[in-house]
Amino acid sequence: MKIYTKTGDKGTTALFGGTRVSKNNIRIDSYGTIDELNAWLGLIRDQEVDTYSKNLLVLIQEKLFTVGAILATDPNKAILKSGKERLNIPKINASDIELLENEMDYMNDSLPPMTHFILPGGHTTVSYCHIARTVCRRAERMATALFEEAPFDENVMSYINRLSDFLFVLARKLSKDLKAEEIKWIPEKKTNKS
Repeated sequence: MKIYTKTGDKGTTALFGGTRVSKNNIRIDSYGTIDELNAWLGLIRDQEVDTYSKNLLVLIQEKLFTVGAILATDPNKAILKSGKERLNIPKINASDIELLENEMDYMNDSLPPMTHFILPGGHTTVSYCHIARTVCRRAERMATALFEEAPFDENVMSYINRLSDFLFVLARKLSKDLKAEEIKWIPEKKTNKS
């Protein structure tokens, strides 16, 4: 497989199905941001985190490849006239979303209750997790814009949304594991000056 093809030199790229679009197309931004998120998850996985979390992150990274493939598919080329799928792309299922929910519930059970917003930081690994969370939110915003223009499987939207929540809870879990301080955001009280 050759890495460079020269076909994108003029600012276009091919979707699954062969349709060429501009590299600034919302579809490209959507799956490109999912790819960026996947790279951040790889960086988190490369830190000193527990084996269970590392294995879970690998599973999520694999699901993000599925999400990216779905977003990179031209919906007009995905289905044959007979109604059969042309491209063999996996799906995001309700069980994938439930896994994230169950993992969040499990982690939350061992964490102190949240009474305030938390400032991102405390440890490099935790900070990477918060960066991944914000990239996930950006991916969600871009996927939402794409969905409004060209709808795709709604489970993809739910998965991205739940993943950003999962990354927040994971950041809290890692803070606890790494004995990092969680700094609460407590808004300053306004004073009345005459």
